Amino acid sequence: MFQLDAAKKSFLGCLGVCIFICTIIYRNGKSLSLQDRSLIDVHEAECGFFPDELCSSFFHYGDLSPKLTLACQKLYWPDNLLPYEGFNCSSVIQDLHFITKPLSRQEETYPLAYIITIHKELDMFVRLLRAIYAPQNVYCIHVDEKSNWRYKGAVKALADCFPNVFLASSIVNVVYAGYSRLQADINCMKDLLRSPVAWKNVINLCGQDFPTMTNKEIIQFLNSATWKGKNITPGVKQPLAFKDRTNTKHKEITAFGNSYILSFFVKKDIPPANLDIYFGSAYYSLTRKFVQFIFKDKRAQELLEWSKDTYSPDEHYWVTLNHLQDAPGSTPNASWEGSTHLVKWKDQEGKAHEGCRGKFVHSICVYAPGDLKWIIEKDNMFANKFEMETFPLAVQCLERRHRLQVLSQAEVAIEPAWRLQDNTYFDMRQNV
Repeated sequence: MFQLDAAKKSFLGCLGVCIFICTIIYRNGKSLSLQDRSLIDVHEAECGFFPDELCSSFFHYGDLSPKLTLACQKLYWPDNLLPYEGFNCSSVIQDLHFITKPLSRQEETYPLAYIITIHKELDMFVRLLRAIYAPQNVYCIHVDEKSNWRYKGAVKALADCFPNVFLASSIVNVVYAGYSRLQADINCMKDLLRSPVAWKNVINLCGQDFPTMTNKEIIQFLNSATWKGKNITPGVKQPLAFKDRTNTKHKEITAFGNSYILSFFVKKDIPPANLDIYFGSAYYSLTRKFVQFIFKDKRAQELLEWSKDTYSPDEHYWVTLNHLQDAPGSTPNASWEGSTHLVKWKDQEGKAHEGCRGKFVHSICVYAPGDLKWIIEKDNMFANKFEMETFPLAVQCLERRHRLQVLSQAEVAIEPAWRLQDNTYFDMRQNV
């Protein structure tokens, strides 16, 4: 009797929850416009064949109704990909859909190196790594020294599942716009040069990046007539407005759990070797010979030492050295072309883009689903920046589109575990 009463209570409880959820869905559905309903009917079809039908709409039409996007995201929050304690590597590699074989001869014979600096959003890092992972490449992961031990342990556990993924042998406490950010890349470069993988180019990323080209497309881009054997360091001769970054001394300060850059308004010495200082992106693609060069060339070493008390030295170090006539793979006459990363800067609103559908952080747009159409229409290797905690649907959609692109270009038999989705409501290849 008691068991029967318990069963009745459980049934009524579940029924109540279902009625509540259906009521919410119905109310959201009633508030949608006819245009929204024609794209995806939340009430009748659970946001379409979620998420592919919904994602297709973002790529085709751009920004949709905020109510529609919010309703679908709340109903279908993405699965958590965080590695769990004591996991089995073979199972994790398969369950997380990592690609385990070179997908073409061209990719197999042109390995790439990646430097990924991370400090938060472990789930975002896992999605980034599986998107760019290929067994012929090599990956150096720099985990911020200030990250908690659980975060570091989870990253290491996942990295240990792959022979070509490793943590930087020396880590630093990365301070925004500080020398430590440049030091993190330098540390990884030393490790990469000791790797048995004969990589051709090194590309640096942060944990909030995501690829917009496939591995094969990146290789083809780097081997194009414009960039074959060349470094990509977008930038120009340092504008007057940025002179204070290198004319006065700066210092990284860490106090009460916070880190920041402090300017002392003390004039610095002139740059070493009469170098002209350039200003540009902190992101790059560098040839192996250029990386070897920076550790041997006296000018490069002197510039590195001189840069230690400058503001955001990663925005002048690489681009300045790449304008030296005798540097391997240098592009002395290059300007902003060859951008490796697509960024919506706040001061470019109304010029390079029509606004951020997400939100601006440090004057950079954190992309929302409404930004996806703009992203895929551009010709860049990566886009920055994304946050799973803020706009997970933007990452979900882009990664599913990216994986379909990758598999559509494969020249080997596709293994079922490599697929992120079972159905292809829309053919992504027609949307590229």
